[in-house]
Amino acid sequence: KDAAATTRLDLSLFPDSAIAYGALAFVEGDLKYGGYNWRDASVMSSVYVAAAKRHLAKWYNGEDIDPKTRVPHLANALACIAVLIDAVEQGNLNDDRPPQQQIGLYDRFQEVVAHLQVVFPRRAQRYRQKQP
Repeated sequence: KDAAATTRLDLSLFPDSAIAYGALAFVEGDLKYGGYNWRDASVMSSVYVAAAKRHLAKWYNGEDIDPKTRVPHLANALACIAVLIDAVEQGNLNDDRPPQQQIGLYDRFQEVVAHLQVVFPRRAQRYRQKQP
């Protein structure tokens, strides 16, 4: 039985802290919109991508927790991604993404970054948020 288990998806690898964060965000969503509301209607990609980006930007710029709901922004970003994944798997994604970006853009820019690092060797460290 142990040998068979090693060929299966190991859900124990996904951190319980992330599950708790995601569940907290879904509690908020359940109270505001009704649980699993996105499965009853189609999910517009742009709506959830925009919301995830807003939550990540707020967190990245120092606002860890939404002051009104007290739910961590990372929890809400994770929930947005979870809804997108679920919509893909359920087949109810309203895929309104823009036309596909040219393939290889990031790879081309990596070469430019490498060039810039040679031209401008880092002389100073980045400014960072002061730790308490």
